[in-house]
Amino acid sequence: MGTISSMEKAADNTTANVATGNSPMDRPIAKRRFGPSAATAGVILVLLALAAWFVFMSPAGRSLTIADSRLMVSPVVAGVFEDTIPVRARVAPLKTVFLDAVQGGRVEQVLVEDGAAVVAGQAIVRLSNSDLQLSVMSTESRVMEQLNSMRDQELRLEQNRLSHKRTLVEVDYQIRRLEREIARREELLAKGHAAQSNYDDLVDELAYYRARRTVTLESQASDERLMANQLAFFKDNTEVMEANLTHARRSLEELNVRAPVAGRLSGFSMEIGQNVARGMRLGQIDNANEFKLVANIDEFYLGRVDLDQIVDFERGGRTHRLRVAKIEPNVEKGQFEVDIKFLAEAPSDLRRGQTIQSKLTLGDASEALLIPNGSFFQDTVCQWIFVVSPDGDTAAKRTVKLGRRNTQFIEVLEGLQQGEQVITSPYTAFRDMDRLVMNKTE
Repeated sequence: MGTISSMEKAADNTTANVATGNSPMDRPIAKRRFGPSAATAGVILVLLALAAWFVFMSPAGRSLTIADSRLMVSPVVAGVFEDTIPVRARVAPLKTVFLDAVQGGRVEQVLVEDGAAVVAGQAIVRLSNSDLQLSVMSTESRVMEQLNSMRDQELRLEQNRLSHKRTLVEVDYQIRRLEREIARREELLAKGHAAQSNYDDLVDELAYYRARRTVTLESQASDERLMANQLAFFKDNTEVMEANLTHARRSLEELNVRAPVAGRLSGFSMEIGQNVARGMRLGQIDNANEFKLVANIDEFYLGRVDLDQIVDFERGGRTHRLRVAKIEPNVEKGQFEVDIKFLAEAPSDLRRGQTIQSKLTLGDASEALLIPNGSFFQDTVCQWIFVVSPDGDTAAKRTVKLGRRNTQFIEVLEGLQQGEQVITSPYTAFRDMDRLVMNKTE
């Protein structure tokens, strides 16, 4: 009993020391307590782990329970697949002639308004260009100078010709006179009634005039050749300058901008006093009676759209047929452009810029298994699909091969049978799952 008392005392002393802080090495230690919140968190963690194991490690693969009201289920049916796509096209003129300024200048007069119907040759706008006008005047002056020089040369040639002609007339007269005189002197000289010296003088004079005649003819021929060459030179220069003058006058006339063809003026906006540069686009003239359609098509179909494919649309209770006439290979903003021409006369009520909803036929219609074209396509890219079980309780992922699609249906090539049910609503929330458990909702 004494021992016990001693131990009790020691314990009491220890307690007292702790309470009073007498021992520097001893301090109270707070006890940890686990409340209800910690227990709840632990349970939640266990449940989450079990759920993860069930979803990701179960033999059936990754599974998700989902309300069937969130899903769109469609049957696999047999039918005729029409290989068409919708095309939103705009009405454009079949032929368009652009109106450009051939010569630059200042707008002096605007004769028609934008949207007006014009005829070929009709004046549209008048320009002025002082530099061009001065150039035309200068060219006209040079041409006139050249023509005057050529006329002077022709006049000198004619004067030289007349001068040589007068000289030849005089020389020929003298030659004839001297020949007669020499003949008489020879008779007198033979009878001894004339002096030999007088006869010799006449012979010498005749020789002079004959030589003079020869020189005159040579001079005349030389002058004519020289003048002819000069005239030819002046004539060539004059022709060139007259051609330049004609071009300059045509350039001056081009300041009066005229419609090259008949049609409707569009894109035309000119103001008096506006400066127009050479080559500037002034507007365009559209064929007012003939139209085509221009459509922008998604680049997905670039390899399937071809020339002469048929396009049709309904208007006024009639089906109008067209053909693809031109394909622009350049892709801009994910689209490429095609020109579509009417096979027959276009509707009379078409107007430039109108929008037409049409249908482009890419291929022949054929019998096929079909499923509705749904949003799931964006998630699966035609490689797999969720197939609903016969009892409608689950849906499993299945590899399939899908073919062509239009706005309504997708062609089934492999992996599905007629009568099977597939999910065609978006897969965004469960595309990583392998199996769906469809929770029935009222």
